[in-house]
This record gives sequence, structure tokens and C-alpha cells, in this order.
Amino acid sequence: MKKILKVVLSFVALILISIFGLSAYIKIALPNVGKPEEITIDRTPERIARGKYLANCVTVCIDCHSTRDWNQFSGPIIEGTEGKGGEIFDQKYGFPGSFHARNITPAALSNWTDGELLRAIGSGVDKKGKALFPVMPHPNYGKLDREDLYSIIAYIRTLKPIEHIVPPSVPDFPMNFILNTIPQKATYSIRPDTNNVLAYGQYIFTAAACNECHTKKEKGAPIVGMELAGGFEFAIRSGGVVRSANITPDIETGIGKLSMADFVQKFKHFNDSSYQNPTIKKNTINSVMPWMMYRNMKESDMKALYAYIRTFKPIKNEVVKFTPN
Repeated sequence: MKKILKVVLSFVALILISIFGLSAYIKIALPNVGKPEEITIDRTPERIARGKYLANCVTVCIDCHSTRDWNQFSGPIIEGTEGKGGEIFDQKYGFPGSFHARNITPAALSNWTDGELLRAIGSGVDKKGKALFPVMPHPNYGKLDREDLYSIIAYIRTLKPIEHIVPPSVPDFPMNFILNTIPQKATYSIRPDTNNVLAYGQYIFTAAACNECHTKKEKGAPIVGMELAGGFEFAIRSGGVVRSANITPDIETGIGKLSMADFVQKFKHFNDSSYQNPTIKKNTINSVMPWMMYRNMKESDMKALYAYIRTFKPIKNEVVKFTPN
């Protein structure tokens, strides 16, 4: 009996030691994406213009890193807050912790090197080597063309400096351990030729991170087999829950009946001179999708995006758009 007990205790001790060792490794040795590159990015007019387009119309970095007016449809950015940070993604919105979009104006980034910014955007590790939660989809951005990330960096260096201290992000358990395993070394690509419509559409899709909001998740992980089928829930500040749309080519519940022209018009009608952005009343539907930014995406980019999305498997999934409190 004593021998059996000794064996059991030894086994338990071995498990505890293994758990402790793995935990220590994750917390101390990870993330491991390498040191930031020693680079200096020339801020050419071409790069700044490209970066402005990407950050405001495709990757929409400025969306989360500014203050949005949630009293209006789609939460347009409040002028003068571009890049100041502070947008909160916490437990109320289904996140495993409290995550704050950082100040990305020169007031906060003046002591960051270009290499540190590149590593943060493409690999998800900040200046101090800490992992960034992928509410900023760095796994996507690390697949983009290095030159496009250079352009984004060149552009945000030109933003008006805003002195604004953002609280630190705090992940819940066990995300405080899991988080360190998420950053990966970037695997940059070459931006496809626009004539290669599907390849270029996939590139825009990756840059816009459409999958992040249009695929339902459980415990932070996308549900396998439900890619782009919608249903991701967002608690909105006016009250209630809004859900992302099914954008698979399903005829009945997705965008199967939408022509390319219809798809483009869904964005471009917000640019119509007659459009007036409505005020959102309490407990009525709103949209977290930044339509006011995406509306300025190039029509050719929208068409390529549409063509690529149409290659996805149609998934029948009726989404209830809004549930009031």
C-alpha cells in the first residue's frame, strides 16, 4: 500500500513540476519573435499617402485607436481624436480581459523605433517585448507586404501628437498565459497585382481582417466550419446586442443574391451627398462596423474583395441582427 501511495505521490509531483515548468516557460521565454529590426523608414509622400489610405479605409487602424461617437450610426470618429487611443475591449463585449487601444500618435510613439513598430504591427509584440492581444489582428498584418506596413508606419508618424495616457491592458486568467503563445514571426508577402483579382481580393480580405468579426467564436477561438457565417456578438452602448452578418455566398442567409454592384453600393451609399447619419436612440440597433471608413475604400478594391469572398463555402446560418435589452 505504501509503495502504491509513493508511486501516486511521485506521479502527482511530476505533473505539478511539469505544469510549473510549462507555465514558467510561457511567462518567461515567450513571446519569442526575435528582436526588432534596425530600420529607418523614409517618409516619402507616396508612402504616407498609401499608409493614410490603408489606415483609414482598409486596415482601419484609426478606427480603434481614436474616439468614436456611439450616439451616431456606426460610431464615426470624433474629429481631433485620430490616433489618441483609449477604445476599450473588455468583458462587457466578450473579451477575455480588459484591453485598451493604445495611443499611436507621435506623442506616445516618439521613443519607438521603426523596427519596434514593425514588430508590434506584424508580430504582436510591443516595445518592451510584451505580447499584444490580437484585437489588433497582428496575425493578419504579419502576412501583408512589408512595404504596406512601412507605409502605415510612415503615416502614423505624421498624425497630430495628442497627449493621452491609456491604461494598461489586463488579460484574465488563463488568457494571461495563453496570450504569450499567440505572437508569431511575421511571414510577409508581396502585394499581388490588381489584375490577379482573386489573389488581390484575398490580400484586401486579410488586410481588412473580415474574418475577425464575421466568424463566430467560442472562448476567443473561431468555430471551425463557420467561417464568415456571422453571428459574432457585440454588446452596444445604446443597449442590446448586435451580431455580425453572414457574408458567405449562401443564397438564403448570406450574400449569395448580392451582385458585385450591390455589394459595392452597400458601402458607397454612405458617401452619397444626400446621406444623413442618424442619431441612435437608447436600445435601438447600431453597427460596430466602421462603414464611415470603409466607404472610402477604392471601388476596385471592393470588387476584388467581393470576388474573393464569393469563393468561400456557402453556409446556411440565419443571423438575428439585433436583440434589445
